[in-house]
Amino acid sequence: MDLVAVSDFNLVARHGGVGRAARATGRPKATLSRRVTDLEAQLGVRLFERGARLLTLTEEGRALFARTSALLTELDETAKEIASGAQTPRGHLRISAPLLFSQTAMGKLAAGFITKNPAVHLQVTTEDREVDMVEEAYDLVIRVNPKPDESLVGRIFLHDRLVVVANPALARPRTGDAVPAIVRGPMAGAETWDVITPDGLSQIAARPILSLSSFFMVRDAVRAGVGAAPLPLSFVSSEIAAGTLVAWGEVQGHRTSLWALYPTRRLLNPRVSAFLEHLKAAFPEGSPEELAGYMER
Repeated sequence: MDLVAVSDFNLVARHGGVGRAARATGRPKATLSRRVTDLEAQLGVRLFERGARLLTLTEEGRALFARTSALLTELDETAKEIASGAQTPRGHLRISAPLLFSQTAMGKLAAGFITKNPAVHLQVTTEDREVDMVEEAYDLVIRVNPKPDESLVGRIFLHDRLVVVANPALARPRTGDAVPAIVRGPMAGAETWDVITPDGLSQIAARPILSLSSFFMVRDAVRAGVGAAPLPLSFVSSEIAAGTLVAWGEVQGHRTSLWALYPTRRLLNPRVSAFLEHLKAAFPEGSPEELAGYMER
């Protein structure tokens, strides 16, 4: 594939037309048009729908633009860095992060990163779904217990675990009794929590009475004393230490790991490297207590 033709195709796609791309870049309109036509002939597909005045990407054109625009930008920035002999992080860095981590720590992390790297334009989006890094042009994603993916590499930077917590006024149920439970997500039937305590493994029967969509709401309901709930230790450790919540035990088999991931086929650019080092500096041990302390600073 002709890399120059792909680059010119990206110019036309980014500016929304051959004429606009020519005016914005000073490139001859005829050259841009010919390169796009040659690329379509080479690939055997139409990349643009050509109207009387409007030029729109076809489905194939959108796919090609999504997969090549970030790579071309990265190649251009790498070439500039090599030519200047500089490795100072600069340019755009786009990150996707899960909701709870974003709400509790990402704002402070982002502010600290930009303070140290003022030439970087950082954009963080928050959602729990697994975004497509290539299609949606993300440089880095943070995921909780991600499924194996051969197209991504990365590292664990935090560990956490679930603990069953309750208001001190709520008595732990006796054997055979069920405790009113607050759940995150869809309401289910009765369930049993296997918890690890200083005395060993025990079971707590749970009867869901309230379903909420976020850990913040679940914690507020637990504080109010209406029921118990499993919550991340990092999220409630300070309240356990203060005695405003009590821990009934760690939920067996529910440890979580936070990963920072990036595509294997991309060059690890200075922006991503710098953010990975920023995470490592913020959480050198990667423990839930460390995350709790970070949130309180």
